[in-house]
Amino acid sequence: MTVSGNPDGQPMLFAHGFGCDQNMWRYVAPAFADRYRVVLFDHVGAGGSDPSAYDAERYASLDGYASDVLDICAALDLHDVVFVGHSVSAMIGALAAVRAPDRFDSLVMVGPSPRYIDDAGYVGGFSRADIDELLESLGSNYLGWSTAMAPVIMGNADRPELGAELTASFCRADPAIARRFAEVTFLSDNRTDLAKVSTRSLVLQCSNDVIAPIVVGEYVRDSLTSSEYVLLEATGHCPNLSAPAATIAAIAAFVAHDLTV
Repeated sequence: MTVSGNPDGQPMLFAHGFGCDQNMWRYVAPAFADRYRVVLFDHVGAGGSDPSAYDAERYASLDGYASDVLDICAALDLHDVVFVGHSVSAMIGALAAVRAPDRFDSLVMVGPSPRYIDDAGYVGGFSRADIDELLESLGSNYLGWSTAMAPVIMGNADRPELGAELTASFCRADPAIARRFAEVTFLSDNRTDLAKVSTRSLVLQCSNDVIAPIVVGEYVRDSLTSSEYVLLEATGHCPNLSAPAATIAAIAAFVAHDLTV
């Protein structure tokens, strides 16, 4: 865990997505250091975390990861938190806010998806067969899967260094934990949880995202009781790397609302 920025400022807690680590926020988080107390951390199995802390029962659902977020808030005595969650961490933050709404001022959901698998009347972007194939490939050859999939997830084929960075991040993760985290992520269904979120929220959606398409971002927006929506002029699933300036601008405009009310 890394704590920086203004020690007297409002806390801003950044949570990374699957296959990533806190380093993925390095272009975004510093922009808020003057005003905010910036907190970065790695999910168990990622980055510099202790893999021995992984407990299969605790992390059998996203609730275990939400418990980690609340544990961090308690350990650092964080209140009035601006939670910024990328990808699956958007839903982790939503679950945490449902359980402890008094801890959170607002949620920023970057590329969120409450369910990745298509369902009756719902488009998630993948069939169950797609996800089963993804998980089988990931389980049988994690490094090969990472090399093939990271550039697709990142998008921005004209900037291959971005795909290479995401590949390297995937490869740093503990493969066994990553496989289980992927299963929890891609088989989750948090649609009914969205209506329980009372925290003011921002949905940041990329214009061309193979993991969380526009229709999913719109679904999240429409399912939340208090939300704003920004369609970024960015492609891929990781605007924190590919379009940090646009990501910073959207978050800054959202949190600036607190200064005017």
